[in-house]
Amino acid sequence: MEVTLSKDEILRYSRHLIIPEVGMEGQLKLKQASVLLIGTGGLGAPLALYLAAAGVGRIGLVDFDVVDFTNLQRQVIHFTSDVGRKKLDSAAAKMREINPFVTIDLHEVALSSENALEILKNYDIVVDGTDNFPTRYLVNDACVLLNKPNVYGSIFRFEGQATVFAYQGGPCYRCLYPEPPPPGLVPSCAEGGVLGILPGTIGLIQATETVKLILGIGQPLVGRLILYDALAMKFRELKLRRNVECPVCGDHPTITKLIDYHQFCGVPRQAEAPQPVEGDIDPTEVKARIDRGEKFQLIDVREPHEYRIARIPTAVLIPLGELPKRLGELDASVEIVAHCKGGTRSAKAVDLLKQSGFRARNMKGGILAWSDKVDPAVPKY
Repeated sequence: MEVTLSKDEILRYSRHLIIPEVGMEGQLKLKQASVLLIGTGGLGAPLALYLAAAGVGRIGLVDFDVVDFTNLQRQVIHFTSDVGRKKLDSAAAKMREINPFVTIDLHEVALSSENALEILKNYDIVVDGTDNFPTRYLVNDACVLLNKPNVYGSIFRFEGQATVFAYQGGPCYRCLYPEPPPPGLVPSCAEGGVLGILPGTIGLIQATETVKLILGIGQPLVGRLILYDALAMKFRELKLRRNVECPVCGDHPTITKLIDYHQFCGVPRQAEAPQPVEGDIDPTEVKARIDRGEKFQLIDVREPHEYRIARIPTAVLIPLGELPKRLGELDASVEIVAHCKGGTRSAKAVDLLKQSGFRARNMKGGILAWSDKVDPAVPKY
């Protein structure tokens, strides 16, 4: 069946149609194309909006999260009225408002080794808008195995990067990062923050590369990694080469099927993450001990700028990075309770304190749990 543009579509895409490099032929390519977006968060928001507006015929969305107030500072496809709504439903509604001619597939799943190949195989191009290492390696390997281009982007604080992996003999993600960083070394956006505007810049670079690949025009970001520094307002470009010894895309690949990527990255699965550690203390118990006047020392191992956002009045601020040289400020005769935002950094602090001869416990869930269980007036961030 011949694909054509209706009168309404011709009017809608008129500014594309009068560009010689796009024209009717190019717009028909966009209409016939299929793109899968992994994630509808910071990067997925501008990607979904602009690819829908551009007239990409079929767009798949993969996400299983719900809209949270903390998303609204950067995930511009979601509105305040969407808080608590499934991100898939929120994103799809905006995309349909922008362009009713686009077909939207919803995949309400966590992408995994069990479902990735089945989902990705039905799309021409995959766009990675994820924010964690296990999924990035998973998307990369699935794209290489399926011979699908992987339009990659990542963001953190004021910096971002973008490139196109696994396209026409170019390098893949493993060529750039053969091994994941040690767990906890690289903080997530939830831990380290991100300038709300940043994912717009990187997401639009990804959207531009996606459209160029569909149209077959220009020079794609293959073998080139764009580095963006928002504070300096500078772009740099690094050359990337395919690693002939890469275990996935090299001349003699050793990874020929999808693996356990959480195990590979040393990261527990979400369902495993909240497991309590023996010796942890609940915030309600900490509050009871304060009320009883028990003698112990509560330390806050977050950063000073976090302390200014929210604090527990009796806690002493000693950032985790300063703790080794400030052990002398602690009272070795009493138990020390450490807390952070969610419990991860304070667990590291407790390990350090125990190795140094202190009696120490970690407050479960950090100041977020304190806000939930003890004092709702303490802001969450």
